[in-house]
Amino acid sequence: MLRSVGQRAVRGNFEDPRVTELRAAVSRLRRELAAYPGEFPDRAIAEDELAALAAMAATGAPEARRLRRSLLLVASSIGSVSALTGALAGVRGAVELFGEPPHPG
Repeated sequence: MLRSVGQRAVRGNFEDPRVTELRAAVSRLRRELAAYPGEFPDRAIAEDELAALAAMAATGAPEARRLRRSLLLVASSIGSVSALTGALAGVRGAVELFGEPPHPG
């Protein structure tokens, strides 16, 4: 069975739209970071965590707590690079789609 999910056709499986959004947002930020000409001290950390976010999205069922941890590391490593704030906001919005972590008790 062929279903259309956003702009992506998936055979047999339904892809969670939150995962689709996360994958697109991470991809956009990775492209913008790669195109950014300036260097900053924690660029490698941002690149590594974006790769981790992409890998989590590829599993189809990322853990919300781990997503938030990676988002925090990306945001803190990018710092105040204003050219990347729009794409970073997109990743933040995509991570927020996964909701709050369950509270113990």
